[in-house]
Amino acid sequence: MKKHNFSAGPSILAQEVLTKTAAAIINFNNSDLSLLEISHRSKDFVDVMDQARSLALELLGLTGKGYQALFLQGGASMQFLMVPQNLMPIGGKAAYLDTGTWAAGAIKEARLFGETVVVASSKEANYSFIPTDYQVPTDANYFHCTSNNTIFGTQMKSFPELDMPIVCDMSSDIFSRTMDFSKFDLIYAGAQKNMGPAGTTLVIVKEALLNKSGRTIPSMLDFEKHIKAESMYNTPPVLPIYTSLVTLQWLKNMGGIAAIEKINEQKAALLYNEIDRNPLFKGAAKVEDRSYMNATFLLHDEAHAPLYDSIWKAAGISGLPGHRSVGGYRASMYNALPLESVQVLVDTMQELEKSI
Repeated sequence: MKKHNFSAGPSILAQEVLTKTAAAIINFNNSDLSLLEISHRSKDFVDVMDQARSLALELLGLTGKGYQALFLQGGASMQFLMVPQNLMPIGGKAAYLDTGTWAAGAIKEARLFGETVVVASSKEANYSFIPTDYQVPTDANYFHCTSNNTIFGTQMKSFPELDMPIVCDMSSDIFSRTMDFSKFDLIYAGAQKNMGPAGTTLVIVKEALLNKSGRTIPSMLDFEKHIKAESMYNTPPVLPIYTSLVTLQWLKNMGGIAAIEKINEQKAALLYNEIDRNPLFKGAAKVEDRSYMNATFLLHDEAHAPLYDSIWKAAGISGLPGHRSVGGYRASMYNALPLESVQVLVDTMQELEKSI
C-alpha cells in the first residue's frame, strides 16, 4: 500500500503520472527505446518539449500574450542569479520582499549585480507572516517576491499593484490556485513540488522584458538564447520534462487550475480546522498567511512527540517532520495529494488527543 506522502519536495506525483512515466522509461512511444535513451533532437522528444511549453502557458492563461515558457536546469536557485543578470541594468536597482529562506537566497544573489532593496522582511519573527505594509521604490527595475514559503508555511494571498515588472518565485504553489498570471512579467518554479521530479525548472517570461540590461550575459544564463533555441540550447533533462508534461496533462484533464484549487481548499480547511480545534496542537504561521500547500504546526507539549510520531508512522504517513528552522510538523499538500491522505493525518491527531 502506498504511503500518504506529505514530503515537501521532491514530492508526491499522481499515480497515473508515475505509471505513464514508468512505461515511457521502458518503451517510449512504441519505439522499443527507453525515454532515457532517445536523442533530445528526435521528433518524439521535440514534440514533448513543444507540448510541455505550450500547455504550461495554456493552463496559466498566458497563451498569445507575449510570454515564452522554458524548461531549464539548475533549480529555482539558478533563477536567483539569472533574473538580476537579465533584468537589472548596470547601475540599476531591484526591490525584493523577504519572506523566507528562498527569498533570502534570491536577495543574496541579486546583490552581486546591483543595488538590491529589501522592502520588508519577516525574518525577525522567524518568517511566520507575510509583510504587507511596505513601499516599493518607484525607480526599481523590477519587484521580486516568493508566493509560497515551503519551510515556514506562509503564502501570499495578494500581490502589489506596481508600475514595474513583477517577478515571482512560485516553486511550491504554481498551478495550485487561480489568479491573473498576466500581472507577473516573469515566473519561475522548480518542478519538484507541483509539476514533476527534481531536475528541471519552469520559467515563464514576457519577451518584451528582455535585452534591456546592457550586460554581456553568459550564454547558458541568457533567457533570449534559450528562447531562440526553443528551450534546447543544451541537452535538456528529458525525464523531468516528460514527467512535467504528463503532470500538466493530468491537471488539464481534471479541469485545470480552477478544479484543483477547490480540492486544495478542501484539504487545507480540513487540516487547519483540526489544528485550531485540537488542544494539543497549534499552527506555526499567522492565520491569515497560512499556506494551502505547506501547513506547519507544533505540539503545545513536546513531551507528546514520541507518542504522536509512533501514531502517524503507524498510519502509513511519510514526510511529516517539520524543517529544522521551525520544528514540529509540516504537511505538504501539493496538487497530487488526495483529500483522503489529509483525513488520515487528521485522524492521527485525534487519536493522540484520545490517548492523552
